[in-house]
Amino acid sequence: MSNLDNRTITIKRTFNAPLALVWKAWTKPEHIASWWAPNGMKLDIIEHNFVAGGKWKFSMPMPNGSDFISEGVYSEIIEHEKIVFTADFKPMTENVEIHVLFKADGDTTYFTFHCIHETEEYCKQQEKMGVYNGWGSAFDRLDAFVNS
Repeated sequence: MSNLDNRTITIKRTFNAPLALVWKAWTKPEHIASWWAPNGMKLDIIEHNFVAGGKWKFSMPMPNGSDFISEGVYSEIIEHEKIVFTADFKPMTENVEIHVLFKADGDTTYFTFHCIHETEEYCKQQEKMGVYNGWGSAFDRLDAFVNS
């Protein structure tokens, strides 16, 4: 993948929670439903086959009565280290690959999120659309969830 840096949005966080807890929050459907959506939004888990090659599909009911669908396929899972998956967040974002990296330091978890776009232009378009705020809001909810 050429010019990966120019096509990647990266968010780093430190969670004051043990790695095993943060991992569960990312991998168990009942936990994902508690934080994946932006503040004030509900999330329904339609499908969650957490294995390499497994599909995932989530739905957020919107105030206008429509559903915002997120879906993709897991391509790599290394327990307590890494999750790689494709993602479509229709109609806003399509054809991205997400790499989520976890690293433990005692009861603290270092977390790195990379969202890789097909082109640099598409990445810049997503930045302008507010992708940092959207994921940032979800990760704030994740932080609150693992510390509750």
